[in-house]
Amino acid sequence: QVQLVESGGGLVQAGGSLTLSCVASGSIFSIDTMGWYRQSPGKQRELVAVLNSGGGTNYGDSVRGRFTIFRKNSARNTIYLQMNSLIPEDTAVYLCNTVIWTSKDATTPLVSWGQGTQVTVSS
Repeated sequence: QVQLVESGGGLVQAGGSLTLSCVASGSIFSIDTMGWYRQSPGKQRELVAVLNSGGGTNYGDSVRGRFTIFRKNSARNTIYLQMNSLIPEDTAVYLCNTVIWTSKDATTPLVSWGQGTQVTVSS
């Protein structure tokens, strides 16, 4: 099993910044991807940003250029999402997602979701 703990959400004014973090723990042999999705009422869950094991990134169109996903060298199981120039449309629950191999004998990776952290941007 893999556990995900997200933090860093909150209330911020438009134009402000927030940094989210997600820590993965448990049975981790190797990590394929770690990333963020978001969901707001009445909307489908959408990709925010994903970081793969090779350091490559993929961003949703609505956040590209404003958000940055990164990992610090000292902790491979923790990712951060730096969110700048926030707009009210960024208001959502932000969910951490991971694709992790839990052992060298596993035949498929485990996909896990965190419980989410609320980000609210006021106008």
